[in-house]
Amino acid sequence: MPRRRRRRSDRLTPLELEIMQVLWMQGSATSHTVQHTLDRRLAYTTVQTMLNVLCRKGKVRRVLRGRVYIYRPALSRHLELARTLRELIDRWFGGSATDLVMTLIEERQVGAETLARLQEQVARLEANSNGKN
Repeated sequence: MPRRRRRRSDRLTPLELEIMQVLWMQGSATSHTVQHTLDRRLAYTTVQTMLNVLCRKGKVRRVLRGRVYIYRPALSRHLELARTLRELIDRWFGGSATDLVMTLIEERQVGAETLARLQEQVARLEANSNGKN
């Protein structure tokens, strides 16, 4: 019976996200720098393995400088966040961002003051986009 290949997830694991946060903050770094910048202590080999996984996932690029790899994010934090939010909205809210916002309001994660600020920002964005047409 043939073995089933596990589908590689595009999602970042919690540890991968921690490592990406370091790279987004630093811009580029060696695995040694990443290891020492993380909030928790991990073995050098663990950090190296995770950076290699991130390379295979296409989240990180690396270049060899002398005998050391320099790692840098392959995409911005903003783009990764947007992709993750889109996936969340699609999977959990049937593609409805409104349902996501309503859930945040119902769960008291967003209060009246925050909603007022959001309405102001939406109005500004609409005014700016109307002026560009």
